[in-house]
Amino acid sequence: MPPPILSAADYAQGLAAGQRGTLARAITLVESTLPQHQALAQQVLQAVLPRTGGALRLGITGVPGVGKSTFIEALGLYLVDKLGKKLAVLAVDPSSPRGGGSILGDKTRMPQLTLHPRAFIRPSPASGSLGGVARATREALLLCEAAGYDVIFVETVGVGQSEVAVHGLVDFFLLLLLAGAGDELQGVKRGIMEMADALLITKADHGNEAAARRAVRDYEGALHLFPPAASGWTVPVRTCSALTGAGLPEAWQLIEAYAAQTQASGYWQQRRAQQQLQWLDEAVRQALEAQFYGRAGVQQALPGVRQAVAAGQLTPWAAAGQLLANQA
Repeated sequence: MPPPILSAADYAQGLAAGQRGTLARAITLVESTLPQHQALAQQVLQAVLPRTGGALRLGITGVPGVGKSTFIEALGLYLVDKLGKKLAVLAVDPSSPRGGGSILGDKTRMPQLTLHPRAFIRPSPASGSLGGVARATREALLLCEAAGYDVIFVETVGVGQSEVAVHGLVDFFLLLLLAGAGDELQGVKRGIMEMADALLITKADHGNEAAARRAVRDYEGALHLFPPAASGWTVPVRTCSALTGAGLPEAWQLIEAYAAQTQASGYWQQRRAQQQLQWLDEAVRQALEAQFYGRAGVQQALPGVRQAVAAGQLTPWAAAGQLLANQA
């Protein structure tokens, strides 16, 4: 039998006490699509809101094969063991376009971090949401902060527009890259590099060090062509190895330097406020869409309109106009 649903006060109390089980159940609650669960989730989030906002939120992205999970475990162990941090990792797994399932393999790729008492790893299926970011990742991030985690990693799927979505969630956006895999600069979109606050060339070990150093020079040259960042931060390019640990302390020092500089300038607070407003806009869009498709007139007209669009008898824009006229 599934455990009984707690009250909002019980959830809030358990999160304040740092109970991992309560945190896991609260994230499951915000991931639920049942209306009664969603209503309770909003009560929980409102109750814990004063305890949120204190963590450093780090987005980590890179193409599949760059070693994101290995890097996250290595950096995470450094943070929890050497620096005494409490770390939460929100890892979004790709969902099957057929069955909607997800292997949720991130925990198997981070065996040591998974077992660490100061770390919490939550793999979540992307569930088809924009850019591979799970629908409730924003709320899960707030719940982790309420439970006392002071560093939160958000790992992207590494494909499509997930980088854009995660960029709107985090304070620092880290792009992991490979060296010696062909024409590196051709393989990275300019937009992703413009969003990044630091570039790390991974796997700089086992004879790949020279190629990694060449890649650093290439990317540094490319970054000089970009306009200055709004934060006033100069984007660094460094190398690291998750296997040997080389470059990991320096990478964390870069992140702390960015936090100190942007907090002193006010950019950190300004960006957090902008993200809050983006979350508001997204919540309004989701609520309006749910209300629209829930109307009886739309539900009645939708099958015929969809069939006409699929058959090429009606343009999607004309179909949308018909549906909007049947909202009663």
